[in-house]
Amino acid sequence: MTIGELAKAAGVNVQTVRYYEREGLLPKPHRWRDSNYRDFDDDALTRLRFIRSAKDLGFTLREINELLELRILPGESCEEVKTLLGQKLADLEIRLAEMRRLRRVLIKLQAACRDRKSNQSCPALWAIER
Repeated sequence: MTIGELAKAAGVNVQTVRYYEREGLLPKPHRWRDSNYRDFDDDALTRLRFIRSAKDLGFTLREINELLELRILPGESCEEVKTLLGQKLADLEIRLAEMRRLRRVLIKLQAACRDRKSNQSCPALWAIER
């Protein structure tokens, strides 16, 4: 399949496919001698869908590369994948705690605006400045 067909089937744009190819996440495809067009196989589509799913789960390209390498070690890689998932969960817990903290602060700032008693500057802007 062409790069456009691959991109469409995976739900990404052509530039994304080219980028993943440059980064080594997708193997170099066969090229037609006459036209030099890329010719991707079904494995490339499976791999691209895997990359997209891993990105949706918050994995970095470096981590995705590790996961892709672990895919070729069936039965031997589960502990390593479990470790990577544990690290990703720990990172997520930290980000969630930070988001909850930011939410509390924004609610307080919004309340300060709502409860403003005078025509002076907005108390939320003053608080952000400080």
